[in-house]
Order: sequence, then C-alpha cells, then structure tokens
Amino acid sequence: MTEECEFCLEEAKENMKNSIEHLKRVFQKIRAGKASPQMLDGVSVDYYGTLTPLNQVANISTPDPKQIIVQPWEKAMLVPIDKAILAANLGFNPINNGEILRIIVPALTEERRKDLYKKAKEEAELAKISIRNIRKSANDEAKKFKDDGISEDEIKKLETEIQNITNEYSKEVDKLLEAKEKDIMTI
Repeated sequence: MTEECEFCLEEAKENMKNSIEHLKRVFQKIRAGKASPQMLDGVSVDYYGTLTPLNQVANISTPDPKQIIVQPWEKAMLVPIDKAILAANLGFNPINNGEILRIIVPALTEERRKDLYKKAKEEAELAKISIRNIRKSANDEAKKFKDDGISEDEIKKLETEIQNITNEYSKEVDKLLEAKEKDIMTI
C-alpha cells in the first residue's frame, strides 16, 4: 500500500479510536448506582467570577459505593459548590455540614435504570454515526488518490481496509454498550 493510503488509514483509525474514547468518558458519567467522582465531571463552579471545573476547587472522593464527599479547598466555596451541583441537575441533593458536602447517591429505580440504558444506547448510536462519518471521509479521501495516479486496485484495497476497521470499531461500541447495560441493570 502506498504511503498516502497508509496515512489515510492511520488517520481514520486514530479518529475512530477517539470516538471510542469519547464514548467511554460519556459512559463513565452515566451512573449505575455506584458512587464515583466522575459523576460530578462537567459540574462547573463560580470561583470568584470564573466558571471552574469542580475538581479544580475541591477534593472529590467516594468513601463507599453510596456516597460522594466533596471537600472544598476553601470553606467559602461550600455554598457555590452546593449551588453548582444542584444546578447541574444530576438528581443529587448535597448535604452541607460546614466542612464538606456529602452526596448520598440514591438507589436507582427500575424506571431510572431503563432511562439510563436508553441514554447509553443513544450515546452508543452517536458513536457509531461518528465512526461511519469517519469512514465516509476516509473513503472520499481515497477516491481523491485516483487523481494522484494511484491505481484503482490500490484504492479498492484501501476502501476494504477502511470498512474492516469501521466494522472493528462498531463492534467495540457494541461491546461497550453491552457492558454498560449489565452495569446499569445489575441491582
């Protein structure tokens, strides 16, 4: 395979790998009943007029599977952090004891589990769409190689390789969704 074809293939692989990594990060935020610090990713706090990620103004820990402890580095940040968590609409109600915020992660109802699985399924579908778009871009790039004097056989071989890696990454999305479904539906 020519150097251009190899580069096109590697670029497609890298982009598809990024789609998988993004899906993994999104899945971490979809809670499955066990408390984890990642549940608060995406929460931004008004830190003296600047929106700052929560993990940059406080220590977040999970002493047990049912609670999250948020310990601000400055006591004055307790109230803004409390407000930010409530505003994030994560379904959490922080308890402020003057030192830390304690978040009790409620047990998931059957209906909530189904909603979370539905959300996970939507995210998996978005990842597959992203992978298919990457395939389309790579195939379009491959077709341009014809103008550069690369043989049709070489281009067909490249398109076949692109399809193979697309299938591989789509299967990876299915595996991740299956694992997340088990995680969500396990009581």
